[in-house]
Amino acid sequence: MRGMADFDTSWSIRVYYEDTDAGGVVFYANYLKFFERARTEWLRSLGIEQLELARNTGMIFIVRATALDYLSPARLDDLVVIKSRIERLGGASVDFLQEAWRDAPDGTGELLARGSIKIGCVSAQTMRPGKIPAHVRLAMQSAAKAASTSATASAPAAAA
Repeated sequence: MRGMADFDTSWSIRVYYEDTDAGGVVFYANYLKFFERARTEWLRSLGIEQLELARNTGMIFIVRATALDYLSPARLDDLVVIKSRIERLGGASVDFLQEAWRDAPDGTGELLARGSIKIGCVSAQTMRPGKIPAHVRLAMQSAAKAASTSATASAPAAAA
């Protein structure tokens, strides 16, 4: 089983009152917003601005499928860390595994939600699938490879 450190990227968000429902926990649909923001900020960290991508290439990313499991509630003022990893990079699509973890001051974390998010690359004009632009694909592959190498290097050696 992979742990909290075995992801391509992480992004933190504080839970505000507006994120919670009448029961005082994060409203279930808000995890999709958190996951979207984390993917967007990850792309931004790779030098890919989605507005510029659309202007320069005519291509945009859209969500085509989601599946989420809710494991434990996040509450007001929690610091939630969104972990994201590419599971599959296709010609016109990217499948992500994303997890929401409650961050704790002692460095431990509790898994709150896990989602499989399937993203498609489409023409902004026709909404028809198109190839992920080469520079975007290369940036994604490089980031995923770097994260995989880092996770492997930091993994404890197996006992003989």
